[in-house]
Amino acid sequence: MDGRDPLERIAAALERLAPPHPPPTDWLSAPAYVWEGDRARAVPALDALPLGNLRGIDAQKAALRGNCTRLAAGAAAHDVLLWGARGMGKSALVRAAVADVQAEAPGALALVQLAPGTLPGFPSLIAQLAEQPRAFVLFIDDLGFGADGRAEMLSLRSLLDGGVAPRPPQIRLAVTANRRAIVEREDTSAAVHERDERDDALALADRFGLSLGFHPADKDTYLAILEGYTAPLGLSYDAEEALAFAIQRGNRSGRTALQFATELAGRAGLRL
Repeated sequence: MDGRDPLERIAAALERLAPPHPPPTDWLSAPAYVWEGDRARAVPALDALPLGNLRGIDAQKAALRGNCTRLAAGAAAHDVLLWGARGMGKSALVRAAVADVQAEAPGALALVQLAPGTLPGFPSLIAQLAEQPRAFVLFIDDLGFGADGRAEMLSLRSLLDGGVAPRPPQIRLAVTANRRAIVEREDTSAAVHERDERDDALALADRFGLSLGFHPADKDTYLAILEGYTAPLGLSYDAEEALAFAIQRGNRSGRTALQFATELAGRAGLRL
C-alpha cells in the first residue's frame, strides 16, 4: 500500500497524465522558425522566391540584402521597417533576402517569424536567441496600426530600444506595415486622438535604422514584375491581357503579377 500523503499521490498521478514537456528548440538546425509565444516551431525549408525574380524594387532589394549580409557576418546591422502599398513584395523580399544570404553563408542566419499576438513572449525569445552562435532576423508581418493594433505597436516600440536589457547585436527585426502614414510627418488638423496615433506610429518608425518604402506599380513596373515570374519558365504573355487582369483586381501590384503568372503557368501545365 502506498503510504504517501493523498495530496502527494494526486500530484504524482497528475504529473503522469500531463503531456511531456516539448524538447528545447534547436536554434541551429533550421533555416526558419515560427515563434508561437512560448515555444518555436522549426520550418525545415524557407518558402522564398529567388531574389532575382523580384522586379521593380531594386533599391529595396539591395538595401535589405546588404543589411542581412552584414548581420550574418557579425557586423552592425539595422532593424528594418518595410512600409507602403499592399502586394508590392514587402514580405516576399524579407524571405528572399534571408534565403539568398543563407545560400551564400549556410547556417549563419535564420528567419524567425512571430505569430500574431506573441509580442508578450518577445523577451523570452530574445533570451533564448542571445545564447546562440548565429544571427537572426525576427520577422513581424503586417503590423497593425489601427485601434486594435495600438497596444501591439506601443509594446514593439518599447521592445525596440526602451528596455533595460539590451538586445544582442546578432538579433534584428524586420517589420512590414501597409500604412504609408507611418513615415509621413505632415501636420494636419486631425483630432487629438488621431494626432496621438500618428505620433505613436512616428515614434515607432524612428526606432528603425532602415526604412524602405514600397509604392504602387505603374504599368511598366507591373509588366517588369510579371516578366520576373514568367521569364524563368519561358512563358510568354499578352501585355493587354496582363493589364486587364490587373484592372479586374483593382490594382497593379507584385501580388497581382504573381497571380497572373500563376494563371499562365497553370494553362501551360507548369508549376510556378
